[in-house]
Amino acid sequence: MDENSPVFAIAVAAELSEMHPQTLRQYDRLGLVVPGRTRGGSRRYSMRDVAQLREIARLGSEGVSLEGIRRVLELENENRALRERVRELETALADQLINRPGARVFAATATGAAVSLRAGARPQRNTQIVLWRPPN
Repeated sequence: MDENSPVFAIAVAAELSEMHPQTLRQYDRLGLVVPGRTRGGSRRYSMRDVAQLREIARLGSEGVSLEGIRRVLELENENRALRERVRELETALADQLINRPGARVFAATATGAAVSLRAGARPQRNTQIVLWRPPN
């Protein structure tokens, strides 16, 4: 299951986060945790939403104001998005380095000809015995 899939009704999310459903509604109105909605308009919370609700409870118990909590969550979400983007860019760069023209791999045949290989492919092994005699 994807952590961002909105699957939990408000009662289940409230139980998982150990909060009252009305508190979840209040946080939704304040924009602290904005759950997904069904076609009928019912709130659906994801595992990520539940984790954020628990983080809100932890920060609140440490005396952080709701505005402070909002800012912390905003920065954490931005950090998460930037890390995901960096991962995407690293993957794209690696793909480009492997697949770009000029970054091909070659092997030599028994006759000395060069043949191009696909990235990650191995040349066929030649097991023929060749006798070599020095010229007289």
